[in-house]
Amino acid sequence: MSEELPPSDAAREKAADEVPAGDADAWATACAEDLQAEKARRRAEHGTPPGSAAEELKKLVDAVAEKLSGVQSPLFGAVAGPAAQQVVRQVVQQAKDAVEPVIERNPDVFDHLAAAGNELLAAYRSAVQAQERRWTGRDDQDDPRDQGERRDDGDDGGPGERIDLD
Repeated sequence: MSEELPPSDAAREKAADEVPAGDADAWATACAEDLQAEKARRRAEHGTPPGSAAEELKKLVDAVAEKLSGVQSPLFGAVAGPAAQQVVRQVVQQAKDAVEPVIERNPDVFDHLAAAGNELLAAYRSAVQAQERRWTGRDDQDDPRDQGERRDDGDDGGPGERIDLD
């Protein structure tokens, strides 16, 4: 009798769990390729995305240092020019050396500071827009300071109040 027995339940589960290594790698490779293609498409469409706040601060420090090092100052004259330029380069390098370790150790702090700055800017913008609405008279009914009775008894219908100077 050469009849084969059907595989047991344990053998079937083991066979189902075994995924050829090539298939798993193919899926991961395809996902990675798709992600890279999408990133390249977005970079081409929108340009390079800004880095973290710490990276942007490093770029700013480098750009300022480069500009300050290359500036020819007429204030020092022709004689003191090279010496003054060397002093400026030295001060700029010391500033960079002081700032870079702080940026390296605390990159998340700069992200939080940038987010806080955005929130402050949004709050300021909201306050200014509300004040401008009150100044232009578009929202006089919604102004909590105007809930009381106005002193103006005039019939001109304008947004301002009549002030009696006598």
